[in-house]
Amino acid sequence: MSLKDQITDDMKAAMRAKDSERLGTIRLLLAAAKQKEVDERVVLDDIAMVAIVDKLIKQRKDSIAAFTQASRLDLADKEAAEVRVLEAYLPQRLSAEEVNTEVQAIVTGLGAELGRAVGPGDMGKVMAAVKTRLAGKADMGQVSAAVKAALAD
Repeated sequence: MSLKDQITDDMKAAMRAKDSERLGTIRLLLAAAKQKEVDERVVLDDIAMVAIVDKLIKQRKDSIAAFTQASRLDLADKEAAEVRVLEAYLPQRLSAEEVNTEVQAIVTGLGAELGRAVGPGDMGKVMAAVKTRLAGKADMGQVSAAVKAALAD
């Protein structure tokens, strides 16, 4: 069963259970997926769905920070509840050590490919390689920090 099918089934279950908060979040996710399908005229696979979930979670976390700063804890709590619903659709994330290991392997491989030492100026190349390899498996903020640390060495 694809991730999109699972999300649709969860939406139906939330309707039956009359869980309006969960239902609203799932509908928001499905609307974002449908919008991407229509805009790009593609059928989304699981990797693309995970990318959409990641994007929505990042938006919610940014909103939580803004609401907390503005002392609107009621709205921050609502966003946090949406994050919890969305996180259920993410695959198991890599640990910090696993991310560092993957980044080091990519940096080493890219250095061998370029025939020179990889430095801070190569961050874009490294991030492009890392994104394709770790998409959906790790938080990109954590990955970016690991890449910066690896390139600083």
